[in-house]
Amino acid sequence: MVANLLTMVVIGGYATFVSKLDLEHHPDRPEWLTHVDPGTIKIKLAASLIGISSIHLLKAFVNVANENPEHIKWKIFIHMTFLGSAILLAGPTSSCRRRKSADTPHIS
Repeated sequence: MVANLLTMVVIGGYATFVSKLDLEHHPDRPEWLTHVDPGTIKIKLAASLIGISSIHLLKAFVNVANENPEHIKWKIFIHMTFLGSAILLAGPTSSCRRRKSADTPHIS
C-alpha cells in the first residue's frame, strides 16, 4: 500500500501537474493515463491512507491486551477522520464526473 501511495503521488503528480505528455496517438500509451486527474489522485490517496490506518488499527485490536485504551481511542478517532475526509473528498469529485458525463453528447 505504501508503494502504491508513492507511485500515485510521484507518477500521478508528475503527469498531472508537471508534464503534458503528447501521447494521444502513440501505440504504447498507457490506458491509466487518461484517468489520472487531481480528483482521482485525491481519492486514491485517501483510500491508501485509510487502508494503512485500518491495518494499524487492526494490529492494535489484535494486541488489545498490551495496548493503552487511550491510544486505541486516538487511533479510532484518526481512522474515522480519514474516513470522513475521504467521503467529503469523493462527493464533489463524483458529482462533477456525473455532471460532465451528462453534458457529453452521446453518439448512437
